[in-house]
Amino acid sequence: MLLRDCPLITPVFCPGSGQLGHHPGSSSGLVDSVVGIGAMKRRVRVAVIDSGVNTAHPHIGTEVEGVCLLPGDSDDYVDRLGHGTAVAAAIQERSPQSDLVIVKVFDRRLAASIDTLVAAIDWAARRNVDLINLSLGTANPRHGEVLKEAVGRATAVGALLVAAGSHAGVRYFPGSLEGVVSVGLDWGCPRLGVQVVGGSHPVFGASGYARPAPGLSPDQNLKGLSFAVANVTGLLARELTAGCRPSVMTAVERLSRL
Repeated sequence: MLLRDCPLITPVFCPGSGQLGHHPGSSSGLVDSVVGIGAMKRRVRVAVIDSGVNTAHPHIGTEVEGVCLLPGDSDDYVDRLGHGTAVAAAIQERSPQSDLVIVKVFDRRLAASIDTLVAAIDWAARRNVDLINLSLGTANPRHGEVLKEAVGRATAVGALLVAAGSHAGVRYFPGSLEGVVSVGLDWGCPRLGVQVVGGSHPVFGASGYARPAPGLSPDQNLKGLSFAVANVTGLLARELTAGCRPSVMTAVERLSRL
C-alpha cells in the first residue's frame, strides 16, 4: 500500500501477476490516493491491518478476532479483496502458534484515509498485541508526524510495528520511522529467511513472495513488498515471547541469529 499526494492508501499491481500485490516498486497499477493477560497465559498476538481475512481459507489455520473500522458493520472483517488473507497466511506459515487480530481498513477497493490508518494502529495497540503488521506505507512526508505519534502510542503499550521501509530510493511511512521494524524487498533472500542489516536504523530484508498457492507458480501468485513485511512479521512472531514488549533492537537480536 502506498500513499502519494492524497490522504489515502492502496497497494499496486505486481507486473505480470494479474494478482494484487503490495509493492511500491511495481512499475504499473494502482497507486494510493493514504494489559490484562500475563505472558505465560497467552500466545503472541499479531495485528494485521489490511483488507480483512477469509477465515475459511485453508492457509488460515487458527481462530481470529477482528474488527472493521470502516462505516457499517464493525464485525464485518471478511476479506473481499484477498490481500489481507494472503498477508495473514504468510504470517501463519511462519508462526502458526500466534493469534491473529484482524483490523480491516479496506473493503471493496484498496484505499483508506490516513485517519483510518491511525485509528487502526490505535485500536490494535489497545488490544494487547505484541506486533502490528502494516503491509502498507505512504510516501507523503506530510503524514509522517501523525504516524510518528501513533507509533509512539503503540510502543508505549508494548506493541511493535513492522512495516514497509523504503524502495527504489523512496521512503515510506511509518516504516521508515524510528521505533518501527523497517522492511526492505530482497528477491535474493530465501523465501523463509531474513537478512538483517544493522546500524542506527536497521533494515530487515526479506523475499517478496507470498505463501505458495496450489496451481500457481511464484510469479503468478501475489508478490511484492507487502509480503516481505508479512514474512518478517511471521518470523519475528515465532521468535518472541508473548508480552515481552519488543523493540527494534529485540528484532535485530532475535532475527540476526536465524
